[in-house]
Amino acid sequence: MGASIPDEIERLRRELNEANWRYYVLDAPTISDAEYDRLLRRLERLEAEHPDLVTADSPTRRVGAPPAERFARVEHAVPMLSLSDVFDERELAEFDARVRKLLGRDEIDYVCEPKLDGLAIELTYEDGLFTRGSTRGDGFAGEDVTANLRTLRSVPLRLRPEGAPRLLEARGEVLLLKKDFARMNEQREEAGEPAFVNPRNAAAGSLRQLDPAVTARRPLSLFLYEIGRASREFPTHWEKLAALRDLGLRVNPRNRRCRGLAAVLDYVRETAARRNDEPYEIDGVVVKVDSEDERRRLGFVSRAPRWAVAYKLPPQEEATRVESIDVNVGRTGALTPVARLKPVFVGGVTVSNATLHNENELRRKDVRVGDTVLVRRAGDVIPEIVSVVLEKRPPDARPFVFPDRCPVCGSAAPRPEGEAIARCLGVSCPAKLREGLLHFASRPALDIRGLGDQLAAQLVESGRVREFADLYALDEEALLGLPRMAEKSAGNLLVAIAASKATTLPRFLYAIGVPGVGEATARLLAQAFPSLRALLDASEEALQRVRDVGPALAREIRTFFAEEQNRRALQHLLDAGVRPEAPPAATRGGVFAGRTLVLTGALSSMTREQAKA
Repeated sequence: MGASIPDEIERLRRELNEANWRYYVLDAPTISDAEYDRLLRRLERLEAEHPDLVTADSPTRRVGAPPAERFARVEHAVPMLSLSDVFDERELAEFDARVRKLLGRDEIDYVCEPKLDGLAIELTYEDGLFTRGSTRGDGFAGEDVTANLRTLRSVPLRLRPEGAPRLLEARGEVLLLKKDFARMNEQREEAGEPAFVNPRNAAAGSLRQLDPAVTARRPLSLFLYEIGRASREFPTHWEKLAALRDLGLRVNPRNRRCRGLAAVLDYVRETAARRNDEPYEIDGVVVKVDSEDERRRLGFVSRAPRWAVAYKLPPQEEATRVESIDVNVGRTGALTPVARLKPVFVGGVTVSNATLHNENELRRKDVRVGDTVLVRRAGDVIPEIVSVVLEKRPPDARPFVFPDRCPVCGSAAPRPEGEAIARCLGVSCPAKLREGLLHFASRPALDIRGLGDQLAAQLVESGRVREFADLYALDEEALLGLPRMAEKSAGNLLVAIAASKATTLPRFLYAIGVPGVGEATARLLAQAFPSLRALLDASEEALQRVRDVGPALAREIRTFFAEEQNRRALQHLLDAGVRPEAPPAATRGGVFAGRTLVLTGALSSMTREQAKA
């Protein structure tokens, strides 16, 4: 096995964890569903081929993302697990064959349901009264959004009395209907507010508001499709759906009971054909074994039930024209080509930009200015170009010349051998500096309270901050010269900047944005090299002796610290009085010796970061 396999597995895990965090916690996804599925399937395949590299925290062994800290934590008595995906009729037939073989049956009764694109929730009823509502969260614990769910008219506060069980935990999806989403965006634009990107994110953001009055003003809808726990038993899933409907809960009228694979395939094809006519966004069909007894016999695999799958419909595509190709520069200096498109309505929103990911992807698809391209989007924030319609290519279209220098600051932007991404090496590149400042000031970094997105932009655009060390030369006069900066805010910010000088080496390493170095790796590096000087002079070989640092990451770290501009910027920070101290040596004894501690949820007397420290 080559050394590249562990590196690829680690990279896939990093990208999937980032995608999960942005999708489930921030409600701001940055990769397409299709790209996420591709990454996950690649990771699953590699782990199946190399089981010795499987870890308990792999994205293939978990569901969703942890609940946010701003709501109380709710443990799910029965986990709300995700479903395995199938992408074509052959894979669906393979699922049916596995089920029939395990059960020893010639034909299975299934229930098919539209796969809604919203936010999964659980409603708890006790003695017929609605007592608690929670989000799915990571599948095992979610967020308490009871007050917000009470504002939805589709959530009955009391079940219909006929046959109401003593306990009922009903599960479903909160979503925005297409017409409600369009009307809400029209109202936001009229009020001068930014439009929501898509119905799924708008629904999730609307439900997860700290002020229930905001949720009440949003036209959210709800469909129920499952029961977690109940004080009465149901022989089949179809009977559960009927019971939910009888109790006054909204169930999708498109659900259908299907005998055998042929009937399931008919339902899938019908759903795909009427997809654009549905009042809500859907991205597939959920297929579930109907018999509860058969479900128990089939059981679960690590992250999903064996008795259900999600059939993913092909993402929707539209044709449009490439009007230009730009290269964006991110916080880490990564150069990303972006196609500027003639606006086209696809997947429920108007699309005018599509990422091309990197130079390799740009070359593989051979996208050129003036090309007609197929754009795919299925509830994603960043659409992707599927292919070029070569028959419509203009005769004067020329291949795009990828820059070898940063388009923002003019610094060299090399692409390391064997890597897909070129990076700007200018440590003070304005494109990197704004995002870099936000990262530098973030809570897990130097924790400079009050330095937000707008202020970071003002400091960079005004020229007051050209590198991180310039923060420590700011005074009240400089800050009060900025728009909307009050004297009290300026004073509080200066106090926070001064306090950030006393920090730890792990926080400092994370703050300066070493490529590939997150919080965990920063701690490991600080343990191995307890001074900044020792780390600056460490060889690639020495770096590789640090746990979780492979050859590729060691090379990135070494290149970063060898860059003369970066060494000057670090020295300027030290000259400004920033003192990164080595972490305390680990003690051999004590009450926590030999234990692994995990902090989740909200703490009453301190933040989670303080508790970790």
